[in-house]
Amino acid sequence: MGDGLRVVGASFVVPGPSGVAVRDRLKGLTAGDETVLRLVGDHLGSLASRDLKLRCAAGLKHDNKGWASRKRELTGLSSSRWAGALTKATHDQWALARRGQAAHIQQLESGVNTIRHRLSLPVGEKGNKRLAGGYRSRREWHAKTRRLGVLEDRLEQARTDWAAGRVRVVRGGKRLLNTRHHLKQAQLTEEAWRVRWEASRRFLQADGESGKRYGNETIRVSPDGEVSIKLPAPLTRLANTAHGRYVLTARVSFAHRGETWRDRVHANRAVAYRIHEDVQRQRWYLTASWTVPPAPIVPLAAVRAGGLIGVDTNADHLAAWRLDVHGNPVGAPRRFDYDLSGTADHRDAQVRHALTRLLHWARRHHLAIAVEDLDFTAETSREKHGRRKKFRRLISGMPVARLRARLVSMATELGIPLVAVDPAYTSRWGAQHWQKPLTSTTRKATRHDAAAVAIGRRALGHQVRRRTARPRTHQRDGYGHRTVQARPATPGREETRPRIPGPRTRSVPPGRGANAGNQNAQHRPGRSTEHGFWQQDPLPLSL
Repeated sequence: MGDGLRVVGASFVVPGPSGVAVRDRLKGLTAGDETVLRLVGDHLGSLASRDLKLRCAAGLKHDNKGWASRKRELTGLSSSRWAGALTKATHDQWALARRGQAAHIQQLESGVNTIRHRLSLPVGEKGNKRLAGGYRSRREWHAKTRRLGVLEDRLEQARTDWAAGRVRVVRGGKRLLNTRHHLKQAQLTEEAWRVRWEASRRFLQADGESGKRYGNETIRVSPDGEVSIKLPAPLTRLANTAHGRYVLTARVSFAHRGETWRDRVHANRAVAYRIHEDVQRQRWYLTASWTVPPAPIVPLAAVRAGGLIGVDTNADHLAAWRLDVHGNPVGAPRRFDYDLSGTADHRDAQVRHALTRLLHWARRHHLAIAVEDLDFTAETSREKHGRRKKFRRLISGMPVARLRARLVSMATELGIPLVAVDPAYTSRWGAQHWQKPLTSTTRKATRHDAAAVAIGRRALGHQVRRRTARPRTHQRDGYGHRTVQARPATPGREETRPRIPGPRTRSVPPGRGANAGNQNAQHRPGRSTEHGFWQQDPLPLSL
């Protein structure tokens, strides 16, 4: 754009999730059951590590012939279905690492370009809101030249790996692997770390298959909750039932979506299962997942018909405001707080509770929800914000991905449409045009409340600006009509203005004065203007 602002993207209705996952605890497992699960998981985990090594070594040269060869080798060491699950998990993990490598290259390129730009400017030169200025001192400038060399070397190596199809993957997680070198800071012993490491590298998951008994032949769960596992070929001696299967003593009953799961199991539809151990809690869990048909997307015009709720996402709360179809704020703003400190389960519960309150409020008023399509992948780098560590921690702490995933799934379950809008300038323009007008003696609108109004107006297709720009000189003749005009189908657009009771000015009492809608009452030649005591008759030209 000519004024330096980027083009704002169009709003769209967010599609619903394509899959469902539910989890239940395996209660009542015996010591023998846990031993069998660990043996099976360790054996399949070693096969998964071996297969992942071969897949990473193949790189971009991988083809169907190599995949078939790997699967045949794994089949003799486990079973045909276990081999299929192992190779599929390997391909998914390699693809995930490949996408992470692309994101890493993009972040390095952003950092290199930012440093080059700031090094090209004189020391101490001021920046603006869009572009950073020069570095503050000569010392910082010199340090950043060394930093630029480091980032350029990393970028060159990452690009080389990308071109060669070389990725680096750690089964069990790189973070947990690095914890081995910092056991004292993590308050762990070597034995405790080893237990976590082995549990994270086990493989106990199997994809479903429609038409087979209960939708899965490898990990089979009956409608009454009985769990049985097809043992790999080297471990068939551990079977406690026919056909090399092991039946666990624990029973599962999914409290959430249990009826849906039973319907799929009765119909022999595909259900994937995963068994994992939580070492810290000393518990075993079973996760069931399956695909669902995509929900029909409501047209954007239908979503806008009754107004909606604009929501601004922040590090510690959700700011929401209800808007009517014309983009006017209705009622008072709402705030839904959450605390993201503590454990991961506590943070997840906080986010879920805040979203539940928001969705229940939207369902009571039968309204859609408008949110920003946020992505801070390239915004958290220290090269972009420099010494603004507090701001970097702020945007890094915003649960964007967690909120997006939770909100989409929960809103789809309740039948509430979601509208995603471009986040460009919503906070700035909302504070500029809406924060002061919405502030009164009894209500103080915050910057986040104003941003919620801006988000809602953008989702409704309106401009963020409260009113149109005032007309310029000879606007209709030289520039055309106003920027916002009544549409041809708007009722009453050509009618006269209604008569408003009361004086039009301080000097006119109620019920007196010329009517603006009466053309015969205008002060024009040949028109009989209403005379009142407040109007002076013209003086005669002669006696």
